[in-house]
Amino acid sequence: MYQNRGRKVTKITDDIHEEKIEPKRASQAQLQCEFDYIQAEKMLKRMLEKGLITTEEFEKTTVLNRQTFSPMLARIMP
Repeated sequence: MYQNRGRKVTKITDDIHEEKIEPKRASQAQLQCEFDYIQAEKMLKRMLEKGLITTEEFEKTTVLNRQTFSPMLARIMP
């Protein structure tokens, strides 16, 4: 014989609770900033590879580029 010794029973259902998240569209200005940032970073990397700038200069300029161009993913970039 089964005895309920203060156990709590949780009902399992097939209900799915989904929140609709509307995607945000980037404006033309935001897309241009993204493009400009990517181009600036490519140029900066080439300058580093050719020895025209130091690693420290590269890192400082990368930070400035993120502030200047404000790419959408800057918050999660290392």
